[in-house]
Amino acid sequence: MTFARSSGILLHPTSLPGRFGIGDLGPECFRFLDFLQEARQKIWHVLPLGPTGPDHSPYQCRSSIAGNPLLISLEKLVDEGYLQRRELQSAPRFPASKIDFAAVKRYKIGIYRRAFSGFSQDPAYRAFE
Repeated sequence: MTFARSSGILLHPTSLPGRFGIGDLGPECFRFLDFLQEARQKIWHVLPLGPTGPDHSPYQCRSSIAGNPLLISLEKLVDEGYLQRRELQSAPRFPASKIDFAAVKRYKIGIYRRAFSGFSQDPAYRAFE
C-alpha cells in the first residue's frame, strides 16, 4: 500500500485555546480543523485522549478505552440543550499561559453534574429507565 506524501501537525486538543481553562472538542477545535484545511494540511495527529494520571500527561492515560471528560465541550452541552448559556457566565478566570488542572477539573465536574441533570430529564433518556 502506498500513501501520497502529506503533512500535518501534532497537537493535543487540551493545547487549543479554551475559555474554560483547557482546550476541548468544542468550537475552537472546529476552528482549528478549518485552519488545517485552509493550510492544506492532511493530518492532525493527536496524543492519547484518555483520562490522565496525576501528572496530567496524555502519555499517562488511566484507561485505553475511556475518554478524558475534560475534553467535553461546555458550549456543545449548551447547543444540545443540557445547559443554559447563563450557567457558563460565572466561569472563573483561568490562567492563559498554562492549565490549572485542579481548578479546571473542579469547575467542569460541577458543570457536568448540572448538564447531567438536564440530560436525565430528557425524554429520550427517560425511555431507558
